[in-house]
Amino acid sequence: MEVAGGPRAPEPGEIRALKQCLLRRNQSREQYGVAASSLEELRNKACDILAIDKSLAPITLVLAEDGTIVDDEDYFLCLPANTKFVALAGNEKWAYNNSDGGTAWIAQESSDRDETDSGPGSKWKNVARQLKEDLSSIILLSEEDLQMLIDVPCSELAEELCQSCVAVQGLQNMLQQVLDQREEARQSKQLLELYLQALEKEGCVLSKQQESRAGYGDERDAVDSGIRESASETALSRQVLIVLKEKPAPELSLSNQDLELVAKEDPKALAIALNWDIRKAETVQQTCGQELSLRLQQIQSLHSLRSLSARKNSLPGEAQNPKRAKRDLT
Repeated sequence: MEVAGGPRAPEPGEIRALKQCLLRRNQSREQYGVAASSLEELRNKACDILAIDKSLAPITLVLAEDGTIVDDEDYFLCLPANTKFVALAGNEKWAYNNSDGGTAWIAQESSDRDETDSGPGSKWKNVARQLKEDLSSIILLSEEDLQMLIDVPCSELAEELCQSCVAVQGLQNMLQQVLDQREEARQSKQLLELYLQALEKEGCVLSKQQESRAGYGDERDAVDSGIRESASETALSRQVLIVLKEKPAPELSLSNQDLELVAKEDPKALAIALNWDIRKAETVQQTCGQELSLRLQQIQSLHSLRSLSARKNSLPGEAQNPKRAKRDLT
C-alpha cells in the first residue's frame, strides 16, 4: 500500500513541532527513538542513526505495521507519536513478519527465544516476556496462559519481569480477576441460553394450554347453548343448570333454595333441559333432596344446642322479673 504525493516543503518562518518516532532497519530487531519535524528530516536521521550508505538513496520510509509507504508530508503529520517506521534503502522491499500492530520484531524476538527456551518450564517465561513488552496483551492471553502465570511462584515471576515481589503479586491478582471475569461471562452466557430454552419450552406449553382451553370453551359453549335452548322449559336458572351439568357432586355446590327448586322440578323437564334420561334426572333430584334434608336437620340440631346452652348458663336463683328502679329519696 502506498500513500503518494510530493512532500510539501515547510514555508519560510513556519515552525513545526517535533514528532516522536521509532526507526529500525528491515528484518532487524533493534529500534531507535528519534524526533523529527518533517519526512526529510526523518530520512536524514535514519541515514545517520541506522548507518545507511547515502549512495543507496533514496531512502524509503514505510510503516512497520503493514508496509505502507509514507511519502506525503501531511500524512506524516497526521500519524500519532511513537509510530514505528522501517527504513528501506535502494531496492529493498518491506517483508511481512506476522506484524502485530508495528511490533513485528518483538514477535520475532519471542519466537527466537521460544526456540532456545524450549524446556518444560519455559513456556511461562515466554508469556511473561510478552506481557513485559506490552501489558495490554493481557486481553489477548488465553485462559491457560493466565492460569500459568498465576501459578508461577511470585519470586520467579518477579525475577523474570525485573519487578518487585509486591508489584508482581498485584499483577497476579489482576490476572486472577481477568480469569474470574471470563469465567463469569461464560457462566452468564450458559444461564442465558438455559433461560431462553426455558422460555421456548414455556411458550410451547402455553400454546398447548390455550389450544386445550379453546377446545374446552367450544365444548362449554355447546353445553351453554343446549342449556339456553331448554331453559325456557324449566323454572331453574341457567347457572343452576350449568352446575348440574358440569359438577360431579352438584348438590354440594347449590344453595338451600336451589336444592329445593331442583327437588321440586318436574323430572321430565329437568331431563330435557340437561339432555339426560329420566332416570338420571330423578337420581339427581333425590340426591339434592337428601342434601337439603341433611342441612335442615343440622340447622335444627344447632338451634337445640343453643337453647340448651342458654338454659344451663342462667343462674338458679335469678329473678324472672326485671329489677325495679330504686326510689329516689330526695
